[in-house]
Amino acid sequence: MMNDFLIFENISKKFGKQQVINNVTFPVSKGEVFSLLGPSGCGKTTLLRICAGLEEPDNGRVILDGKDITDFSPNKRQVNTVFQNYALFPHMTVRDNIAFGPRTAGWNNKKIASEVHFFLELIQMSEHKNKYPHQLSGGQRQRIAIARALINRPLVLLLDEPLAALDLKLRQRMLIELDTIHDQIGTTFLFVTHDQSEAMSISDKIAVMNKGVIEQIGTPAQIYEAPTTSFVAAFIGDTNFFEGTVSEMINSEISRIAPSDFPEITVYNDKHLSIGTKVYLSIRPEKLNIAKTQPNTDKLINIFKGTVEDIIYLGSMTKFWVTTQNYKLSIIKQHSSFLLDEEPIRWKDEVWISWNPEHGYLLDQYAETDENLLTIPT
Repeated sequence: MMNDFLIFENISKKFGKQQVINNVTFPVSKGEVFSLLGPSGCGKTTLLRICAGLEEPDNGRVILDGKDITDFSPNKRQVNTVFQNYALFPHMTVRDNIAFGPRTAGWNNKKIASEVHFFLELIQMSEHKNKYPHQLSGGQRQRIAIARALINRPLVLLLDEPLAALDLKLRQRMLIELDTIHDQIGTTFLFVTHDQSEAMSISDKIAVMNKGVIEQIGTPAQIYEAPTTSFVAAFIGDTNFFEGTVSEMINSEISRIAPSDFPEITVYNDKHLSIGTKVYLSIRPEKLNIAKTQPNTDKLINIFKGTVEDIIYLGSMTKFWVTTQNYKLSIIKQHSSFLLDEEPIRWKDEVWISWNPEHGYLLDQYAETDENLLTIPT
């Protein structure tokens, strides 16, 4: 496609007998933030290193702006990398760290001074320009690393878990700053992370990786609301899974499925699966409603009685685990009203769980998944 700026084409890589990347192909559009998301060992950092020229693929090509760069040395690729450990020169000031690349490239002093000033202002570090890395916070050091990587105006900036060493609040602040920097510079970002919240916050597109392959590519909303596999559904946030078969066609869009050891569930059958087809259903915890009294609902609404087994209060919401029909369901209740005015739901209370058929999602396939990621039958 015309907008495909960076292309990974049929990339495979082994380390010894271990297949780390298995025939991976995907495009990245110019100017977008594209995240490779997945657990440790899924191959995302290896893909990044192949793009940077730090690893060679066993098969496949990397194409950047219409050029095959697979065999280019790292310094010929117009690609720069920001690492988790910053990799700053400890004996250089902030200003000299940022200026290192242009000086090495032979820029004249006037241009270097102008560009360093621009990036110091961009990352809000002008007042610290004469300090050394050991005098800065982790977030400040990471900003310097980003500025140093961007000052040469690379076609692609590779970010390898760049926020992993920071605490939670600093990570959240740095995500906002990184997004602002991207908006002002417009460089294509390839962002590697195992943290779903980071990927969801900053990305235009996300590729979810598992065991050397890409399970799904899409926008954050597509990945979350319409996962194609059980792995994606479980890795991106919490979910509840049901396995069963289509038992009844109510109309052209609504069906019933019969899970094992659970009553029939009404589902939105957007895939038009026929009776007898095996299906896997994912329902996000925030899509479920919980109440102490039985709600008056439409006959198509799923409604089941259960017992509260655990409760975690999280300020803006409460998370419940409810056992119903031999399943333990995860439910999130957002606190949209003043909570102290309500009668609280307590441990061991009998409650009613309900959800709209359209709020569940039928998966295209059930991937082999770490059971610790799933909400599964007890």
